[in-house]
Amino acid sequence: MLVTGERNDIPALPRDFPADALLGLKTPAGADWARVRGIQHAGLANSSTLFLIANAVAGLVAIAMIAFDLPLLLTVAWGAALGFALWQVWKSDGMLADADRNGLPAGAMRRNAVVSGVLGAVWSMPAIAITLLGGSVDVLMLWTISATLIAAAMVIRSSAPAGTAIFVAAIGVPQVAAFLLTGDLVMAAASIGFVGLALVGIIRSARSYLKVRVAEAGVAEKDEVVSMLLREFEEGDADWLWQIDRQRRIHSASPRFAFALGGEPAGYNGTSFIQAIAGKAWETGQFPPSLHDLAERLKSRASFSNLLVQVAIGAQRRWWELSGTPVFDQQGKFTGFRGVGSDVTEQRESSEKIARLARYDTLTGLPNRLMLTETLADAMKYAEQWRTRCAFLMLDLDRFKSVNDSLGHLVGDQLLASVSDRLQSLMGDGEMVGRLGGDEFAIVIRDAGNKARIEELAQAVIGRLSEPYEVNRHTLYVGASVGSAFGPRDGDTVEMLMRNADLALYRAKDEGGSAHFAYKPELHAHAEERRKLEIALRGALERDELTLDFQPVVDAKTESIASFEALLRWNSRDHGFVSPAKFIPLAEDTRLIVPIGEWVIQRACEEATKWPEHVRVAVNVSGEQLLDPAFSDTVVRALSMSGLAANRLEIEVTESIFLRDGTTAGATLEQIKGLGCSVALDDFGTGYSSLGYLRKVRFSTIKVDRSFVQGASAGSDESLAIIKAVVALADSLEMNTTAEGVETEEEAAMIRALGCNKIQGYYFGRPMGAADALALFRRQRAANA
Repeated sequence: MLVTGERNDIPALPRDFPADALLGLKTPAGADWARVRGIQHAGLANSSTLFLIANAVAGLVAIAMIAFDLPLLLTVAWGAALGFALWQVWKSDGMLADADRNGLPAGAMRRNAVVSGVLGAVWSMPAIAITLLGGSVDVLMLWTISATLIAAAMVIRSSAPAGTAIFVAAIGVPQVAAFLLTGDLVMAAASIGFVGLALVGIIRSARSYLKVRVAEAGVAEKDEVVSMLLREFEEGDADWLWQIDRQRRIHSASPRFAFALGGEPAGYNGTSFIQAIAGKAWETGQFPPSLHDLAERLKSRASFSNLLVQVAIGAQRRWWELSGTPVFDQQGKFTGFRGVGSDVTEQRESSEKIARLARYDTLTGLPNRLMLTETLADAMKYAEQWRTRCAFLMLDLDRFKSVNDSLGHLVGDQLLASVSDRLQSLMGDGEMVGRLGGDEFAIVIRDAGNKARIEELAQAVIGRLSEPYEVNRHTLYVGASVGSAFGPRDGDTVEMLMRNADLALYRAKDEGGSAHFAYKPELHAHAEERRKLEIALRGALERDELTLDFQPVVDAKTESIASFEALLRWNSRDHGFVSPAKFIPLAEDTRLIVPIGEWVIQRACEEATKWPEHVRVAVNVSGEQLLDPAFSDTVVRALSMSGLAANRLEIEVTESIFLRDGTTAGATLEQIKGLGCSVALDDFGTGYSSLGYLRKVRFSTIKVDRSFVQGASAGSDESLAIIKAVVALADSLEMNTTAEGVETEEEAAMIRALGCNKIQGYYFGRPMGAADALALFRRQRAANA
């Protein structure tokens, strides 16, 4: 399509035509000069026949004039050269027939210039030949023929000025030279002037030609656009014209308008416009607000545009978009309304669907993060306006990741859907629950004036979500942790309130989960401390701040050292001594436990090589390490680099490793056992389904938690019974038992009497440095000596 207006996406045809641009010497930026070149050269094809006839007639006249002055062979050769040049011009022009629509073919502009120059050079030959050979024919007669051809080219072929100018110059310059050779200076000067005027005329004619063509292109484009719009409107099935009289009755209903109403035109002429589109609402008087708006605009005789109106066509609810203008007669009297309308029901429903998708979670059907933040912002405005409080609760499922990892995302998604149903059942008036993403949910409470309701709702959420789920023939257990914050007390912006609720949630999870924690200002200090601690921990290995302590584990009968448990210690340059209870969970959360754990195994194996060959070293391993695909390689590398025998390395794990991905953890432990290492289950009996874990992995040792030892020492029959049961179970499964936390001689005697194989605790030795551990064996050897 030709474009003459200013458009950002398509270059426009130029409005100015400099001479150098017309001749193709340069291409100005910002305009579609490629299109201009096509328009220029398309004109050559239209005028080619006339130009060739003129050249042919002139050629015959010239041959008749020079036949008696030049050799016959030379005359015939010139005639043949002229015919060949005219044939090339005809071929070149024929290639340009559709150049204005399809663009200029590659090399066409250069080809046109060459053939034009060749034709002009052929025409200059007779005058040069006669001048050199001294013929009797007057050069002036040949110049008359040449001047006629120059004038014809200027008129006929000015649309492509580059080739035409070359043609004129190729004829005129040799002719001037001929006059100079014959001594006719007056004709030489006159010829120079004529050629110069011809070149100027060519440029002016080309400029005028292009201006006319560009104007025609603009008119053609406007006609095409108007025709296209009218055709689209007439052929479209969603648009119609409507007209009503001053009593707002339908007048001259068009077939398309009647089709939109669901009937024939004759059936609606004279019917009330509002009645026709109101449906049953006309009888009940319960009009949609949009119909009220339309009636008011018609009543006020005001123009309106793109008014969205809900109409009833039979039993269907539809949406129309109406535009209307009041009509007045020649005396200025109001006669009614005329306008255009379209059915936009599908677009409206699509917009509603898109709006819902933008604000609702597709998996659970709950409001998503966007809608939650919008609702919270509205609740905060309400709280500020009425001097009350709103609340924001963040929820995180406990142990959900283990379900997702072990049973797959399909089961995990079904579990999330069940969680959302339970949460929705707990919501009251002014309370909205939504999903933030993953296994995180949130609750917005518009009016939180009753603080007890927040605690009650949080505990109800924890209790309800902790009940068992039946999903895809699996009985699943997850819990929930809740963090809450009140606005505007705990934050005067949406972002601040959500961040503070998140801090409270993190504290609740840090306390072990299945708990509710309300935001307190000191949580910021706790979070900042954690952030700084994490930064320091990331550089602890490089700064050589980590060390290992070793606590002895003795044989219950002989009280000789059977093994040492390696205990990680961190003496930070910036924070001093940091408790393992503080930095170990941090390392696990940030996955720093993987490189740190690799260092621990390597260092523990190196130290164990310095001990007697019967003494083992036990290393605690977290779930993050066992889920690392390279963990087995880490153990192999530590053993090979240190030279420690595999049977002297014991890997200690807790039941928590099975909560994330028990299958992967069990497979990794089997690989470790295949290397010859032993595996111990630490803190037995303090987690969930301990007996089930014993069935999954065959452990070498079961460690009885210190809480049972202390309970039995204090006279607790339950603790005593548990220790007896663990010892009996271990004996039947051919496993060893180690009692932790033995601090007195009485506790040691009790544990020995209960049948435990090994004992660990302060009574036999506190954790000590590597040098002190090695010194124990030296003293023992000295005593034996």
